[in-house]
Amino acid sequence: MPINDETTIKKILEESRTIAVVGASQKPWRDSNSIARFLARKGYTVYPVNPKYDEINGEKCYPDIKSVPANIDIVDVFRQPSAVPEIVAQAIEAGAKAIWLQYGVIHEQAAEQAEKAGLRVIMDRCIAVDYRQFMH
Repeated sequence: MPINDETTIKKILEESRTIAVVGASQKPWRDSNSIARFLARKGYTVYPVNPKYDEINGEKCYPDIKSVPANIDIVDVFRQPSAVPEIVAQAIEAGAKAIWLQYGVIHEQAAEQAEKAGLRVIMDRCIAVDYRQFMH
């Protein structure tokens, strides 16, 4: 079951240091861009992931999760639900600790696969909204 309780979400946010933002955009009005900037301002190391771009918000952009040159705590997903199984497979392979599926990004089977592999799964929630709500 995806995680929905405040205590666990707060603990994930407190323990995490690195976040790969999959589906990051160069367009400042896109949620994936503004949330990546928000997370960086809050002290996380943010790795944008999108094969379309070389750089986003002044940071090197990576074509996929396995290209990120660091251990990833959270994979934050801004993609269509149909893309989630491949993202989960990459997150598992990369040794990520959690997968965070943003509002509207729902894929029960991929979430189950991630959980079986030991990843904590947050689904259909916004990481920035939860940060503002739980991290006082």
